[in-house]
Amino acid sequence: MANTEQAPLEGLEALKNIVLDDAAAPAGESVEAVQSTLPMVREKKIDAQGRAYGTGKRKAAIARVWIKPGKGSITVNGRLASDYFASAVREMVIAQPFEATNTKGQFDVVCTVKGGGLSGQAGAVRHGIARALQAFDPEMRPMMKPLGLLTRDARRVERKKFGRAKARRSFQFSKR
Repeated sequence: MANTEQAPLEGLEALKNIVLDDAAAPAGESVEAVQSTLPMVREKKIDAQGRAYGTGKRKAAIARVWIKPGKGSITVNGRLASDYFASAVREMVIAQPFEATNTKGQFDVVCTVKGGGLSGQAGAVRHGIARALQAFDPEMRPMMKPLGLLTRDARRVERKKFGRAKARRSFQFSKR
């Protein structure tokens, strides 16, 4: 049994050597340097139920998102997205990854969101959907990457400073 498991690995090792030999390395360059110039190949990541997973984050909100081929329903914490967010702007934010990849209405989305407010949660769901779409089909990455859908928005609320009313706002000055 051990021989059958090692056979594919030996084949991959031989293939790697062939690729490295074909990649014309300048004299004195190491194998690691040649390997770093080879393009990264992304693979599909789908579970046994045919779902792809993505984690999205925005401000203090964290969303766990699963997508699978379906009719286009979006469920957030057990409720429809239209009922949960109750705002056309937030629903538009959630739909951005589907519009960028021309897959609107082709995937069912189930997600759970914790923390933050509704705006941060909508951004987290958008980020999670984009990551899940990339896991489902890596060919969608070039469509979403330039729009910033795969980038985690790191902006957070600035902390309050002592001696101030808020983060930067001073108390009202009184002359007398």
